[in-house]
Amino acid sequence: MKETDYYKEITNLIENYEVNTRVRAMQDNHDKLMTNWKIGKLLVEAQGGKNRAKYGEYLIKKWSINLETKYGKSYSKRSLMFYRKLYEVFPNVSTAWTQLSYSHLKNLLFIKSENARNYYVNQVILNHLSVRELREMIKSNAFERLSYADKENIQLIDDNAHLTIEDMIKDPILIKVNKQVEKLDEKALHKYIISMLEERFLELGTGFTLAGHEYKVHIDNHIFKIDLLFFNYQLNSFVVVEVKIREYHPKDIGQLKFYVDYVDKNIKLSNHNKIIGILIVRKKNKYVVEYVTDEELFVTTYKLML
Repeated sequence: MKETDYYKEITNLIENYEVNTRVRAMQDNHDKLMTNWKIGKLLVEAQGGKNRAKYGEYLIKKWSINLETKYGKSYSKRSLMFYRKLYEVFPNVSTAWTQLSYSHLKNLLFIKSENARNYYVNQVILNHLSVRELREMIKSNAFERLSYADKENIQLIDDNAHLTIEDMIKDPILIKVNKQVEKLDEKALHKYIISMLEERFLELGTGFTLAGHEYKVHIDNHIFKIDLLFFNYQLNSFVVVEVKIREYHPKDIGQLKFYVDYVDKNIKLSNHNKIIGILIVRKKNKYVVEYVTDEELFVTTYKLML
């Protein structure tokens, strides 16, 4: 091989390693949430039930000294009390609250009303709220402003209902911008929208982690760039996102499929589900239904909002 070929092989190895490292990190975060919930469950059982909270605090204070020394601040007295609270508030594992991040949960655990908590959990999932947006919703007393009937008997989203990519991605995807965007040329606008979509995906709260921004693909001495590459641990799948700042064209599906096939052959692990491809365009047209026949490929639109 040529010197440049060796270099490309090295960069491919590094990029694949970095992607898989991010995937494992996201899966580890989910595992950590469940581990801490189980710790909370054991703490409640060890103290003899919820009614013996004072004895539980004694145990936490006693055990946290050794646990923090041995395993770090994640097992301090304060952390163990949080894990216990997590179990007390959510005594049953649900596909709803387990989709939320720690930061989301920390804003919900001390809301006394179960109906209110369930309402906000559902809102985070259904509307893809960021932590900041959740805080703003709570601060605005969104639950309190519901009608009396709407406040009663609010259940978490059905545990048997598994979210799909269609549940996570809306049409259109709303992107907040300022007036300066109007002055950007097409290339700059494309980059700007990609960066905004990256933020929007990561705010979904449904398992997205960024694997690559303008991810480089090396094929036959040519370099291609995937606009955005994510891994979603809820779906256990890589998600390839391509962005067009114009109306949909049938050739766009061919390009998306090309990238999906590359990720499938070079990055996807055997235990991962099929690669998902998402094409985000300014506007759909009559060709969408005709050319999008693959069940793992989706076309949606974006809308810029001042």
